[in-house]
Amino acid sequence: MKSSPNTELFNLAAENVAYENNVVLKNITLQINRGEKVALVGPSGAGKTTLLRRLYNSVADQSAYVDQHYALVHQLSAFHNIYTGRLDQYSTFHNLLNLLKPQKKELQEITPILGELGMEEKIFEKVGAMSGGQQQRVAVARAIYRGEDILLADEPISSVDPLQADTVMDIIIQNTETVVVSLHAVEFALKFAQRIVGLSDGEIEFDLPTKKVTQTMLTELYRNGKPA
Repeated sequence: MKSSPNTELFNLAAENVAYENNVVLKNITLQINRGEKVALVGPSGAGKTTLLRRLYNSVADQSAYVDQHYALVHQLSAFHNIYTGRLDQYSTFHNLLNLLKPQKKELQEITPILGELGMEEKIFEKVGAMSGGQQQRVAVARAIYRGEDILLADEPISSVDPLQADTVMDIIIQNTETVVVSLHAVEFALKFAQRIVGLSDGEIEFDLPTKKVTQTMLTELYRNGKPA
C-alpha cells in the first residue's frame, strides 16, 4: 500500500557527513515528502553524490538507485542486468531459470521498458559491447524494473544526447512516485523537477520550488562552487 503523497520521507537536521575523514556535507537540513520530484544541482564537488547516497542509505530497502557509473555486469546482457533489479524478490531457482533462459513473464515486463528507452533490439546484447549512453539507459531500466515508489538517480543523463535525455528523464518522472535526482544539466532540472536544491561546497545554498529559481541564483551557485 502506498503512503499518502505528503508523508515525510527524508528529514535531515543540521547534519554533517564525512568521507575518509573529510567533511563533505556541512549543516545539511533537508526535508522531502513522498510524491515530490526533487533535483540536486551545483558544481562538481558540491556534495550532490554524497547527499544522494546519504538519502538512499536511509531507504535502501524500499527504493531504486541509479549509480552515475551504472554498476552493471559487462559480461551479462541488458536483459540480465535489468533483471538483477528484482533478484531479491524471487527464489534462487527462479533466478537461475532466468539466467539460463529468460522467462516469458520477465521478457514481457522488461522488453517494454527498453522499448521506451529506444533499446528494445539490444535486450540480449552484452552490456560490455554497448556505448556509455546505452549502458546508462540499461541502468535506468533496471531501476524502473525494480518497481519501487522511490527512485534516487545520480547523473542519469550524463552520457546520452539531449533528445535521449529528455526521454530518460520523462520515464523516470512518470514511473516513480518520489524522485530525487542529481543533475549537471540544469535545464533538465528546471524542466522536470518540482523543486530544486542548490548545493555549493557541501552546503545548501537554496531549496525552492522550481518556478522560484532564477537564472541569477543559478549563475551565483556555479560561480561560487569549486571548479570541476
